[in-house]
Amino acid sequence: MIQVENIHKTFGENHVLKGITTSFEQSKTNLVIGQSGSGKTVFLKCMLGLFTPEEGEIYYSGQAYSEMDRDQRIDLRRDMGMVFQGSALFDSMTVEENVTFPMEMFSKKSKEEMRDRANVALERVNLVNANDRYPSEISGGMQKRVAIARAIVMNPKYLFCDEPNSGLDPRTAILIDNLIQEITDEFNITTVINTHDMNSVMEIGEKIVFLKDGYLTWEGTNKEIFKTDNEAVTNFVYSSELFKKVRKMYLEDSH
Repeated sequence: MIQVENIHKTFGENHVLKGITTSFEQSKTNLVIGQSGSGKTVFLKCMLGLFTPEEGEIYYSGQAYSEMDRDQRIDLRRDMGMVFQGSALFDSMTVEENVTFPMEMFSKKSKEEMRDRANVALERVNLVNANDRYPSEISGGMQKRVAIARAIVMNPKYLFCDEPNSGLDPRTAILIDNLIQEITDEFNITTVINTHDMNSVMEIGEKIVFLKDGYLTWEGTNKEIFKTDNEAVTNFVYSSELFKKVRKMYLEDSH
């Protein structure tokens, strides 16, 4: 579980995060949504420990980040998996080498142990017999699955995903959503996903946090978001006619 208490983050005179307080539960897919410039990426980087808030605190399984010493922060980093926007695979490395990379950085496993663990992770994301291929030789959806395998190969407690469906066709995006949700539940991970994809919100949004201009202005589930009268949320989520129709149908069915 990750608990965020009143965090503020500024860059010069730009006050990006303005007193955000929320929590992200274990074994749930937690989504952070909002328009570009709302603070989502900065918020994610604060939770990853890449940015340090000027005020407030972030707790990981009850332990405050600011109170951790260097070794504890290294241990926390080992417990984190990250799926980057665009997959961010190393072009010069094979699929297997990409997946074993975190173990080479953060573990003392032998080459054989790393290879075995990589195979387990690749099998979990339904990628077999692709070990020796390069990113340029596989599809965008397969690249995303490699990125997920790399993110879970160290058995993380926390999984962070930045726009995991970016650049994918709708069918592949749904497959990636389902895969992330299955892995979250199966491995009891605390998963936090930054996304603009409203299909993700509808399908896997067990908890949704909505940011606007650096403030947390709404939070709830993918069921509750259909019923909210928060104008900022409805303007964002129902900007298309399709989602307006979906909301109308949902509200009619709930009566």
